[in-house]
Amino acid sequence: MSDKDVNDYLTEGMYGTRLPKEEERKKFLGTLRERIVLALTIGQVMTDKGIEKLEDAMKQNKKAKLLINGHVDTRFMTEEKKLANKYNIPYTIIRNEENNTDIGAVLTYDYAIDKEDIFLEESVEEVTDKKEDTEKKQGSLLSKMKKWFS
Repeated sequence: MSDKDVNDYLTEGMYGTRLPKEEERKKFLGTLRERIVLALTIGQVMTDKGIEKLEDAMKQNKKAKLLINGHVDTRFMTEEKKLANKYNIPYTIIRNEENNTDIGAVLTYDYAIDKEDIFLEESVEEVTDKKEDTEKKQGSLLSKMKKWFS
């Protein structure tokens, strides 16, 4: 006899069978981390910062597939789609209203490859540029406030 009760059967019937590592699947557009070659954030997809790395990864992984977050506007997905077509890599747009993730695109396999570094790292210059920009914005805001009270 199994350990399932009536509530387990009802829940399974209404929502489907529970998948292992469900939270991980929600984050990575339906796939598991161990299958991913490269993961780009929504910001990287929208600014095309990771497009060169994505192209390199596609060149090296011709049997992979591309998953694109459907919450990203279609005008920001054009470069990724062009690359996928160029290297004959199938792509799927994943639009899941129930789940929110910061992942914009994932190059993945159907099996585990256990790649350690799947995220595109920002260069040191980009990080310092962002800091300088925020400091400039804060400085200008402070100077404006000083002028108001002077």
